[in-house]
Amino acid sequence: MTTDLSPAVPAARSTEKNQNAQNTTTLSGGGTGPAEPAATRGKTAIADLVVVKIAGTAARDIPGVHDMGGGLSRTLGAVRNRVPGGRPNVGRGVKVEVGERQTAIDLDLVVEYGVPITDVARDVRENVIAAVERITGLEVVEVNIAVNDVHLPEDDDADSASEARVA
Repeated sequence: MTTDLSPAVPAARSTEKNQNAQNTTTLSGGGTGPAEPAATRGKTAIADLVVVKIAGTAARDIPGVHDMGGGLSRTLGAVRNRVPGGRPNVGRGVKVEVGERQTAIDLDLVVEYGVPITDVARDVRENVIAAVERITGLEVVEVNIAVNDVHLPEDDDADSASEARVA
């Protein structure tokens, strides 16, 4: 007795899945059937949000990066972080374009006053590329960095004073 394993069934399932999973990329187009090695049976899809979180976390790990995002997104993020149970948004200030095998990343940074911006940008770029390529297997073709602000030491004093008046 033979079993019909026609390719139409997996292909239909794959198409339906791709239509429902927007903003994902398929890394490997594996084969099907018992003749294929186990590691290559099936496909791997990575959502854009995964790349955003990896890149954001890797960028924040670099000394000299104070925060990420533009002015409005940082303000909204600060309010959200003050709410009990509020968590920092690791994706704030990160935009990605993900293709089939490659990705491009844009980062908006706020750096600490006094640190060499070119050194911080280089370190961020290296760390982000290493993390995204190691974790996802995607090739990072570019990491564009925009430094939108410099965090001054007196900015912390102003935040502390305003918190004391409100509390």
